[in-house]
Amino acid sequence: MFSMNTLLQLLQSSIAFGTIIMFGAIGEIITEKAGNLNLGIPGVMYLGGIAGLVGVFFYESNVEDPNPFLCVLIAIVCAFLASALGGLIFSFLTITLRANQNVTGLTLTIFGSGVANFFGGMLNGFAGGVGQIRVETTSKAFSAKLPYLSDLGTVGKIFFSYGWLVYVAIIVAIFCQIYLNKTRSGLNLRAVGENPATADAAGINVTKYRYLATCIGTGIAGLGGLYYVMDYTKGTWANDGSLENLGWLAVALVIFATWKTKNAIWGAYLFGFLFWAYLYIPGLTRSSLELFNMLPYVVTIIVLIFTSLRKKRENQPPNGLGLAYFREDR
Repeated sequence: MFSMNTLLQLLQSSIAFGTIIMFGAIGEIITEKAGNLNLGIPGVMYLGGIAGLVGVFFYESNVEDPNPFLCVLIAIVCAFLASALGGLIFSFLTITLRANQNVTGLTLTIFGSGVANFFGGMLNGFAGGVGQIRVETTSKAFSAKLPYLSDLGTVGKIFFSYGWLVYVAIIVAIFCQIYLNKTRSGLNLRAVGENPATADAAGINVTKYRYLATCIGTGIAGLGGLYYVMDYTKGTWANDGSLENLGWLAVALVIFATWKTKNAIWGAYLFGFLFWAYLYIPGLTRSSLELFNMLPYVVTIIVLIFTSLRKKRENQPPNGLGLAYFREDR
């Protein structure tokens, strides 16, 4: 049985962990709603994490008294732009040059992790070794909790004891849900993903929507990598592959959430709960630990089978997902 303190620690770990993959899932949902299947989300999250870290590392290293607001601004801008650049490369290859989306996405993952670990190794060298990077001002700024609310006893510990990016992720998820379902441009984006030929005939610029959705989606996904580096690991860099694993969990979360950003909120926290629950169960063997690490993927497979059998249109991926659009074939 879980004690109240143990359960509280598990919930806190689940929410912090879930925020990382929530950003990745939100970005991928936007991308897939436009018809692009980007399996490069792990690489994109790598790019976001390392770009933000590099930007603030050199800023803090060259300024005697770093401004926390500027630290946050530099980190977010660098992370978003680097991730969006990854999305731009993906878009150019798959939309303009009509390369295979699956292969291009996997290549982007390899490219992103390679670039990030290369520059991460350089930063570790500059700082004096692995774990010696110091971006304390930026890390503290990202870890800052909501004033007063975090002091509200148990309620404060459960809901308000996290860095502010946790709440930004929830706001972004809700905003994207409203955008995709209630705005004209959001409905146009969905039309592009469902039937690009029909959308094109209606005067919607398919290429523009797919480019923008992919670049903005990857930019949002990159914020998950930034949160991992700045808040989750307190401004350090380790070439251990953890961020890539989280990126694949974000891709799995897209399916679990049935391509709805609102579902990505509680789905991300459930994944976090399943991922960390084994730490709080005594007497587990090594093989049992491996089984627990499989749980998020097993749940995703179950949801995929269930939604496929029910065949409800609103729970299915866009009809045009992963398919290149050739206007000449219309």
